[in-house]
Amino acid sequence: MNQLNRETALYEERTRLISIPQQDNYSDFIRIVPVSPAYKRVFDILLSIFAIVFVLSWLVPILAVFIKLDSKGPVFFIQKRVGAFGKIFHCIKLRTMIVNTEAHLLQAQQNDPRITRFGKFLRLSCFDELPQFFNVLIGDMSIVGPRPHMIKDCNEFSKLVKHYDSRNSVKPGITGIAQVKGYRGNTKDYFDVSHRYKWDMFYVKNRSFSLDIKIVGLTIRSTVLSVFNRYPVKGKKEKAASSYKLDTPEYLN
Repeated sequence: MNQLNRETALYEERTRLISIPQQDNYSDFIRIVPVSPAYKRVFDILLSIFAIVFVLSWLVPILAVFIKLDSKGPVFFIQKRVGAFGKIFHCIKLRTMIVNTEAHLLQAQQNDPRITRFGKFLRLSCFDELPQFFNVLIGDMSIVGPRPHMIKDCNEFSKLVKHYDSRNSVKPGITGIAQVKGYRGNTKDYFDVSHRYKWDMFYVKNRSFSLDIKIVGLTIRSTVLSVFNRYPVKGKKEKAASSYKLDTPEYLN
């Protein structure tokens, strides 16, 4: 966290304002038609039931065998995460690490020794997130929305970015626009924290059924490419912070 604080000071000294991506960087996502919560809930239920019945029912048992053969410990990893309006819920994942005492405090890093051999594949393919369709079905999560943080990260990021909790005004998602735009995995610096937040807030402000469909489609595409190419396929991140034209988004005022 000290590194993150140093990045914060450096970033703010250089720019003094938090910038937002210019419209031409995300114009392909813009659909300003509000989505009805009821409509979104129907979509979440139907898609999660389909995934559970036709995918998880046979794929999770197979993955569970490899998880158990690869390392000692449970098949599932359950962690408290921050949901809509700050509600704490139990997020379900397939276990990708050896059992360790820092799992709920320290994000997984690149080449993290805690990650098992099969866990690397699960993370690369995003298969470790599959059990979260159960979270969607019971109503703790949505298919699309800002990714839920563990409590420690949510508290720390809220100290760094003004109004950070605003991203929790909708249900967290299995996938989201920030992930499609390339912000997956651990937050390496303040640049990652602030820009994930801005993309999350873009979704909160502009969510629509068509936007959800596009994000789901792009997520499936990147996941398939990741599995077959054996490396993560990420969206194109914005340029370095120093190259931004300063612009304070309305929702950060």
